[in-house]
Formats: sequence, structure tokens, C-alpha cells
Amino acid sequence: MEEKSVLIDSPFITLGQLLKEERIIPTGGAAKWFLKENTVLVNDEPDDRRGRKLYPEDKIQIPDHQLLIIKSK
Repeated sequence: MEEKSVLIDSPFITLGQLLKEERIIPTGGAAKWFLKENTVLVNDEPDDRRGRKLYPEDKIQIPDHQLLIIKSK
């Protein structure tokens, strides 16, 4: 699976924000539905909280997408 670094300029980004910024979902409101319908792994553990805080070096695996790694600017 291909890896992609996601650069953030704040201490963290939420899982819902990440899904929207990476254009996996069209709007922030779609995050709740997407996370209920798909198994998203955060650091190899399933997580369905759109407000989950993601910090640098966290790894997010989304079905049918790349492995995303959070990096700070």
C-alpha cells in the first residue's frame, strides 16, 4: 500500500478534518456516516470517532485509499 504524508501546521487534526482535506468525503457532515460504514484504522486500531485527534507520526489506514501519515510542518 502506498504511503502519503499529510502535513499539518497545528498540534493536531481531527479524523473528520483529515477525511475532508484529503477529499475522501465531500463535507465534514459526511464524516459520521463514512466512519460508521468503513473501518478506519488509527495506529492499527479501529476508530470511528470523527473528533479523534491525530498527532504527528499517527498512521491512518482508510479502506481503498492510501496509508496516511501525519507530519508537522
